[in-house]
Amino acid sequence: MSIPDVTSLLEDEPEHDRVVFAARLQRYWPDLLAGLAGAYGERAPEMAERLVVIAAESFRQRPADLRLLDLRRHADPQWFSSPRMVGYAAYADLFGGTLAGVAEKVDYLAELGVTYLHLLPLLKPRPGASDGGYAVMDYRAVREDLGTVDDLRALAAVLRSRGISLTLDLVLNHVAAEHAWAAAARAGDPHHRGYFHLFPDRTLPDAYEATLPEVFPDFAPGSFSFDEESASWVWTTFNTWQWDLNWHNPEVFYEFADLVCWLANLGVECLRLDAIAFLFKRMGTSCQNQPEVHAITQALRTVARIAAPALLFKAEAIVGPADLLPYLGVGGHAGKVSDLAYQNSLMVQVWSALAAQDTRLLCAALNRFPAKPPTTVWATYLRCHDDIGWAVDDADAASVGLSGPGHRHFLAEYYAGLYPMSDARGLVFQENLETGDRRISGTAASLLGVETALARGDEAHLDRAVRRLLLAHHVVLGFGGLPLLWMGDELALRNDHGYLDDPEHADDNRWVHRPAMPWDVAARRHEEGTLEHRVWHGLRHAIAVRSALPSLDASVESEVADPVNPGVLVLVRRAPTQTMVGVYNVTGQVQSLPRWVVPVGSWAWDALTEETPLTDGPLVLEPYQARWFVQG
Repeated sequence: MSIPDVTSLLEDEPEHDRVVFAARLQRYWPDLLAGLAGAYGERAPEMAERLVVIAAESFRQRPADLRLLDLRRHADPQWFSSPRMVGYAAYADLFGGTLAGVAEKVDYLAELGVTYLHLLPLLKPRPGASDGGYAVMDYRAVREDLGTVDDLRALAAVLRSRGISLTLDLVLNHVAAEHAWAAAARAGDPHHRGYFHLFPDRTLPDAYEATLPEVFPDFAPGSFSFDEESASWVWTTFNTWQWDLNWHNPEVFYEFADLVCWLANLGVECLRLDAIAFLFKRMGTSCQNQPEVHAITQALRTVARIAAPALLFKAEAIVGPADLLPYLGVGGHAGKVSDLAYQNSLMVQVWSALAAQDTRLLCAALNRFPAKPPTTVWATYLRCHDDIGWAVDDADAASVGLSGPGHRHFLAEYYAGLYPMSDARGLVFQENLETGDRRISGTAASLLGVETALARGDEAHLDRAVRRLLLAHHVVLGFGGLPLLWMGDELALRNDHGYLDDPEHADDNRWVHRPAMPWDVAARRHEEGTLEHRVWHGLRHAIAVRSALPSLDASVESEVADPVNPGVLVLVRRAPTQTMVGVYNVTGQVQSLPRWVVPVGSWAWDALTEETPLTDGPLVLEPYQARWFVQG
């Protein structure tokens, strides 16, 4: 079918803007049709026409400064893969109190070297329990205690003026039971009933339930809840008050296409697509990672590319290695789905290597990953707002002589501080008695021994724990991709058990690693000899070094070298103008490595220390030492 004519919609726009919009539409029209066809079949053409109208109307409303940002992003389409990109994630209220308060703390972020800020859910949630804000009651309003939509727009502008891109969460799979759509559905409105999965009895829910895993087995077992007012069984994957949306219905797609463009016009530069893996339901499956999810995302991203191409998509797909790459695009979807996706396996394997003091499983797991599309980026991280689930593949474990269930049990025991000699202080989250799986909550510092060392007053132990903490961050920063820091890790904040005093948080121990930012503690980052000074400046130095290394551009793939010494991880990154070899001792003992394992010449230097220590002899590494050997 031919491209729709939107001349009448844009007749009041400047000629150069009409030309720009027409060029984008011509460029992305095939991708829009293909994405829609993959999810909606023969309805794709009529849906595409309506979506072009949504894109054109959103473009008309796009402020001039954001249209200029669009052009700048067109001139540098891989801006987000630059080694200068470093992310920071936080709850707005815990970091700055309000949105205006966050704006006042921009100097702190800029000082650290942050260029990307992810503020956890801040759109209006349901009253009371809201899954940390992921039960959204109104997508077009801000939490009242944080400010207003105008405050959000102003914050985005302040961040943009300092070279920091704002990321917000967009919850795609569900809305709060109090959302206007759900309220209308309960009242019997047939249009809005079609927005959800409602069943008159348990026949179909029971059939689906046979193959559905439980997400929160402790406090939200099952995936369906009975709603008295609508006299229906409602699909509620996460909680009874989070109603799953029916993405089989094109009307749901239209709502979100318009919402995506509206958020982009506020100055949001990246949307974290929450719970994206769950969108499409298919009987007889886990209802996760269905092919239509990727087609829907491609079509939604294409609408954004036409209306507001400065906007990025980041997939929150915490799934196994085999299912992860399609969220960046494979086959006909390659490079057309999400721009970023979380490298969950790297996160899990770093924790595993540090607990076992052995990199063989890490190497086996990461070597399974095929190359991603070069225009996409891994979001790498050590910790996030969530718990840590031990997503260790049984086949990967078996390949290095381990039992998958046995190793997952070991990791849970180790980081809960139950394993002999463990100095971790994590909390068990969501133990599944049927499978034996246990997830872990805790700050990075508490999981890596800082809390224990301070409690014992043991300076030598504290030194080892800080080395371990910095080493873990060096692996993340040196892997490539877009590294993300969780608020407080740059100051080695420890577990905060004050969450137990808050009735809304007391039954969710993930709040132990979500303390309010203690700005008096943050001030100690400038006091030599303090823990905060050592950790802050260790990270800040690595971030500054990273920003100048072409080999850490996210378009470059990390090659995981064979673990010649299992205690040492070696990552090779070959950019056209520079090769970097990251060498990381994950043990508390001195380790050595044959010289030939580091494939750079003797004239290479360590970018972290600016030394040129390579000789023909073995490379000796101190406990928990990181080296970035650079040539070119």
